Amino acid sequence: MDLKKLLAGAVAAIALASFGATPASAEECKRGDLDSRYCDNDGDLVADTPSDPSEQVDPDTLVFAYTPVEDPAVYKHAWSDFLTYLEEKTGKKAVFFPVQSNAAQIEAMRSGRLHIAGFNTGSNPLAVNCAGFSPFTIMASDDGTFGYKMAIITHPGSGVEKIEDIKGKKMAFTSPTSNSGFKAPSAILKADFDMVAERDFEPVFSGKHDNSILGVANKDYPAAAIADKVMYRMIERDVIEPDQVKIIYESQTFPTTGFGTAHNLKPELRAKIEEAFFTFNWEGTTLQEEFSKSSEAQFINMNYKEFWDVIRKIDAANGIEYTCN
Repeated sequence: MDLKKLLAGAVAAIALASFGATPASAEECKRGDLDSRYCDNDGDLVADTPSDPSEQVDPDTLVFAYTPVEDPAVYKHAWSDFLTYLEEKTGKKAVFFPVQSNAAQIEAMRSGRLHIAGFNTGSNPLAVNCAGFSPFTIMASDDGTFGYKMAIITHPGSGVEKIEDIKGKKMAFTSPTSNSGFKAPSAILKADFDMVAERDFEPVFSGKHDNSILGVANKDYPAAAIADKVMYRMIERDVIEPDQVKIIYESQTFPTTGFGTAHNLKPELRAKIEEAFFTFNWEGTTLQEEFSKSSEAQFINMNYKEFWDVIRKIDAANGIEYTCN
């Protein structure tokens, strides 16, 4: 399995979504790593809102998608109360759009079919640079702390007690665009343990974090790299038992899912959407019901340039470039 070709394929799939979308600006402008259809004149690394009002969009129905980490049906319910509140704040209909992959989610925003989204940690840079995603908030606990850790897990009886024991065995990743499911563990295994996929172990891709976690719990994989909060939510929902898995490595804390909008929404609409996030009362809602399992309790303000700095560095260490075509 050629991992570089696999990642290139994921990025190439995103590029196919260019149909139906008109570049925000063909003019010469500052854009950094952004795709040529976007400008970044203010230097915040995120696509600017088009200055021409005719290029700004104000849809009657707002389409929202949450990162495809786990069962979409679970999260359609989890986000239902928030979407009702979003309708009240914006005066527009809001619908949940289930996506099956990170690439499909990015394609949807790049082609103009997705207006509001939560992109996972690893796909945020691709969404920002290739799809004009403009993130502004993440979830946090009551005390304002946020983030998650990449964990490498195994199951009792696997013969894996430490990282080095993975040599010669299979290791599950989620997808090439995932930070904790692929990019961070790849960089850490190489830098700290001199272990490289295909040379030292056989990499397999499960598609999603819950697939990897279930695969380890059911002894299909001897080891997997996952986001720890996904595992804790699955334990809280009794999807797996705590004694079915064990952690053998934990990373530093990474920023969790970033939420934001397409860059070309009318500023007045984006302001109402931001207000909905920051004024939403979690108490007794379906959002609290699901995300309290991983200690989230509010939305806090963030900016991509600072919060995703460590993720961009991991991408650089892995030789990943944000090329969209």
